[in-house]
Amino acid sequence: MQKKIFNEVGLLLLRVVPSLLMITHGYGKFQKLIAGGEIKFADPIGIGAAPSLFLAVVSELVCPIIIILGFKTRWAAVPAAITMVVAAFITHGSDPIATKELALLYLTIFVVIIMVGPGKYSIDRK
Repeated sequence: MQKKIFNEVGLLLLRVVPSLLMITHGYGKFQKLIAGGEIKFADPIGIGAAPSLFLAVVSELVCPIIIILGFKTRWAAVPAAITMVVAAFITHGSDPIATKELALLYLTIFVVIIMVGPGKYSIDRK
């Protein structure tokens, strides 16, 4: 019984803490998106600066909020994981490992969330 509770609290912490930290990255991008004027943002996949910024806001602000709530958690973790793949292997592809380390850590966490689900303490309750 106690092991089950620890597992569920562990899944809750795995969802909430990294997602809160990811929101700090997404919020700055959100402010840039709504500020108006010319958008200057990296275009790592060749779709344009504005669409790239919009996708980054969705995956670094909106998806982490959904993950925290535990609603459609596995689906919400997919865009977040994809963004971390782009950050680690495209945007910072030629950089040293220390530069891509944070993106790789987030990627690992979001992949684990995709694999194990949200846990009991979530809207999905699985």
